[in-house]
Order: sequence, then C-alpha cells, then structure tokens
Amino acid sequence: MRFGEGPRDVCFSLIYLKRVEVHACIGMECGVRSIELFAGGGGLLLGSALAGFSHDAAIEWERNSCDTLRLNQGRDYPLLRGTSIIEGDVRTVDWSQFGDDLDLLAGGPPCQPFSLGGLARAALDPRDMFPAMTHALAELRPRAFIVENVKGLLRSSFADYYAYILLRLQHPLLTANEGESWKDHLTRLSREHTNGVHDELRYEVVPTLVDAADYGVPQHRHRVIMVGFRSDVNAQWAFPEPTHSGAALAAAQQTDDYWDVRQVSRRQRHPLSCRQGNPGLKPWCTVRDALEGLPAPKDAENAVWPNHIAQHGAKMYPGHTGSVLDEPSKAIKAGVHGVPGGENMIRYPDGRVRYFSTREAARIQTFPDAYCFSGAWGETMRQIGNAVPVRLAQVVASSVAIALRQDEISHSMDEDLFALTHSTTNIVEVNAHAAA
Repeated sequence: MRFGEGPRDVCFSLIYLKRVEVHACIGMECGVRSIELFAGGGGLLLGSALAGFSHDAAIEWERNSCDTLRLNQGRDYPLLRGTSIIEGDVRTVDWSQFGDDLDLLAGGPPCQPFSLGGLARAALDPRDMFPAMTHALAELRPRAFIVENVKGLLRSSFADYYAYILLRLQHPLLTANEGESWKDHLTRLSREHTNGVHDELRYEVVPTLVDAADYGVPQHRHRVIMVGFRSDVNAQWAFPEPTHSGAALAAAQQTDDYWDVRQVSRRQRHPLSCRQGNPGLKPWCTVRDALEGLPAPKDAENAVWPNHIAQHGAKMYPGHTGSVLDEPSKAIKAGVHGVPGGENMIRYPDGRVRYFSTREAARIQTFPDAYCFSGAWGETMRQIGNAVPVRLAQVVASSVAIALRQDEISHSMDEDLFALTHSTTNIVEVNAHAAA
C-alpha cells in the first residue's frame, strides 16, 4: 500500500499536511535545512518535517529502524522525500559532505544510559552518544538544535554529568584535551563559561521538562528537551506553552456530553479526578480518543490497517497495570531484549487486559496511520517506544522554525536599513558637492 491509499490518509492530509502549508513560508520553500541524528523509527524526523524542515539526511545505526525509514520512503511517503537515509555510526560520518548553512540539527541520543529502567551508567555507558552529538554540532554549526532525552537525565546522581552536557552544548568547540576526563573537562568548561569565554561558536541553550500529554499527545511521556540557538541568531524564543490539561479533561468528564459522544455506557464511566493544569485549555487526549475508528486487532495482518496484529499473553501484575481507556496512556516503552513489557497494555473497565498492537501504539505516539513499521512486533514496539511523539516534535520544531524565520526577517530589515542609510548619505554628499 502506497501513501494515500490508507483509510486515514485523507484525515492525515487535512490535519497534518495542512500544517506544512501553513508553515510553508518558513519551511521547505525557503530552504530550511535539517539533519537528524539517531533517527530511529522517525518520530522527531516526521515532526520537524511537518514543521517545514527539509532533511538532508537521517542517520541511524540500527538496521530495523533504517528498514522502517526505507520502507516508507519506498512507498513515496511525502515527509521523507529527498532525505538521504544513512545506516551507520554517527561517529564515523564525514560532516563536510553537507556543506554550510544548516538550519537545524536534531536528535535523541540513546536514552538507556539515563533511563530509570536501565542501568543508568551515564558517561560510563558505551551507548552514551552525547559526545557524538556535540561533535556534530561543532562540525555542522547549525543555527539551532533540538535534543531530546529521558526524564532520568535530571536525577540527582546525574547532576554533574547533566551540567557537563549543557556546557558542551553551549560551547561545542571547547573539546576535551587528550587524556582529560569528563569531570576535569567539566571543571575547565565551568571556569571558562563563568569567566565569559568568547569562543568562536556558542549556543544559548534552554532545557525544559515536559509531559507530552500537555501538548495533545494521548500519553503521559515526561521528557527533557534541550533547544539551542547559535549566539548570532536573534531568537526571541521560549518553550511553547501547554495546550492541553488534566483539569480540562476532568471537567469535561463531569458532563454527559464527553461520554455520550464516545458512546460509553454509564457503568463504564469513571471520571478523572485530576486537577492538573489550566482548566481553560483543551482536555488531555485519551487512549479512547487515540484508538477512535480503529477496529480491534486480529490474529492476521490487515491490508487496510498495517501493523495491526493481535498479540496474546498480556498479564497484569504489580507495577504493570496497563493504561485505562479514558486517560492518557502511560508511556509507551521500548522494553528490554525485544519485550515491551506490561505497561504497553490496554486495561478495560471490566479488568481485562491486552497488549497494544503496533498500530495502536503508533497512534498513541501520534504517528499517522499511513506510516508503516518494519520488523516483528517486539522490534516495532521498540522503535515506537524510543521515538519522540510526532505531535510533540512538531510543536517544538514549529516554534524553532518560526524563531529562525523571525531572525532572517530581522537581519533583512537591518540590511535594508543600512542600505537606505548609506544611500541617503551619498545623496546628501552629492547635493552638498553640487551646492559648493
């Protein structure tokens, strides 16, 4: 099935691709270029493309994830057109091939070194790719960057290394000396940063802890997002304000309208008691909302609904109780050794549980139905669990694109003003000479 043939492609075109048109003046038509590191299954890639960025390359070392990107590109998926998919280690990439004038570098370095569910070894973990990210930053010198990682990065035990990451992102050219440990490098960076070092390349970095549910994603997913702008970019930027809240959902569920629209029987109505956030915002999106119109998964592949096969054997146990229908999902997880775990389940009001299909998990991560995943269930769930929700990625990338465009307009106005002033000065001089 090629793009445009799926049941929700029309909806996707209206809701998602329309936003590309809205941002056309700051996006592809103006040549806003991006490179994606650690592309995975494509969540951040799709979100930034929806914000108007055109991707020179998407770099990912894991074969199945690259197969997913190639699968969709082969189906002529519009957001991947023109993107070079590079399967390999980012540490071996020759960055000079991409030239100058890159607008955005984006990526989510592997989160396992900082994950609450992992060994949390940070700099001691060979999967820590933050050094590779800062090296690419130094080589490519983009106008802006977006880096995403897990909430575990903020744990007190990682405080020094988190400070080190932020300083490395701020000063990517101040690299470690040969044999210098990261702790010694941190000390030197801190000293030079405090002393106001005027290095050739510097970024203003804004880190923010967010819950994806506050931005319209039907899932509680707490992530640290670090956005940086090169110091010569006049970016009047702040992290986008939340658009959705639990308080608004709780208020909506106190009325019959919420339940009647969703055709929920009275015995299955369990209103949310949450009062989190501004009740004047939109309600959090729920699992029920995410799965609207999607039939129950079957034991065989469905040509109409790709990646929608039932997986049996789900069990509820302490700490793994699944997600209820009328709240945002718990965080979709990548799992360990190909096993997504008990949290990637749906829990019905009668107590029954079952695993999410790949398509259901993709919807919760706000991937469009037209986007397909390559691999067995455990592998596809790993790709989805590691991804940035597409909608959240779009929100952040759109705000960055707007800031970059505003900077261009500001520079253009300054140049026009300089030209006008210079022209006026010449006229005055000519008139003065003529009068003499």
